[in-house]
Amino acid sequence: MVYATLVKILLSPFSLLYGLGISLRNLFYRTGLLRSVSFSIPVISVGNLSVGGAGKTPHIEYIIRLLKDYVNVATLSRGYGRKTQGFMVVESHMNAEQAGDEPLQFKRKFPDILVGVAESRALAIPRLLMEDSDTQVVLLDDAFQHRAVAPGLNILLTEYGNLFTRDFLLPSGRLREWRSAYRRADVLVVTKCPPELELSEKEALIRELKLLPHQKVYFSYYEYGTPYYLFNLRFQTNLQEDRDVLLVSAIARTDYLKTYVSQNSNAVFTLEYEDHHFFDESELGDIKKAFENITTEGRQKMILTTEKDAVRLEMHKKFIVENKLPVFVMPVQVQFHFDEKTQFDQTIKDFLLNFKV
Repeated sequence: MVYATLVKILLSPFSLLYGLGISLRNLFYRTGLLRSVSFSIPVISVGNLSVGGAGKTPHIEYIIRLLKDYVNVATLSRGYGRKTQGFMVVESHMNAEQAGDEPLQFKRKFPDILVGVAESRALAIPRLLMEDSDTQVVLLDDAFQHRAVAPGLNILLTEYGNLFTRDFLLPSGRLREWRSAYRRADVLVVTKCPPELELSEKEALIRELKLLPHQKVYFSYYEYGTPYYLFNLRFQTNLQEDRDVLLVSAIARTDYLKTYVSQNSNAVFTLEYEDHHFFDESELGDIKKAFENITTEGRQKMILTTEKDAVRLEMHKKFIVENKLPVFVMPVQVQFHFDEKTQFDQTIKDFLLNFKV
């Protein structure tokens, strides 16, 4: 703790310089020196103030499920980590190096929606409409800081265990903007809450967030499904108290998942990599060795990974199959506390119903 505090103090001058740059950029947008583009169709942004880990992907998937049977949905992401450039429509047969892990995950899970990737959202939205003129709503992934587009509905996520109100600017903290940037949000969602959340704690968190009159806040948590084999969705297996698990992950924050797995298995061993990491052959060898080194004394064992990691691991299908590695994927969906699902859904629907060009 003392060491972490010292590091923050040493990095604070750099955070100040970073913050000055962010303040200048935001000033340019406020004064009109830089302009945000609005579009004639509804645009919903889902983002956060911190670097990764707030749960953007599951929350975008929640909105896709909510809308896809009623309106034509498109998603637009940067496609972080992809080796391609420019605007591209994502297809299911692509791999993560071509499309990025999260966009490919969207397309695989929801093949009927239009999924695009591009560095510039402002230029990409017209391209999406050219690809499918019937598109009725665009979901922007991780676009809270991308001021070039003015979304009609701005949803800001903040993690229960690491609220933006308790964080600091990069590099001494994880914030990409000053805390005051939350004022741009229309909706705040406190994500990754414990499965049980007391009403008194909710009220305390609301006081800490200091909502503006126009802002709404909701509290969500993860509901994990039945793990399925990496190369066969139909082959499923449950976590068990007599089973050991090797958890392989390359996502921003794994505490929530590790807690769940540890509560539903005998023992959890972890191999963690940086967010969006592309695994190489050597690291697959490390995974194999770590799995073989788990001594179960007659218990079963398995390798478990996240849905986002799965689209990167599947690029090593030959190695995984040849070495008979039992890699299973943990599906996850967002749920809301305090019967807020209906209210959150209605917020999205009201925005679409009341949208005016």
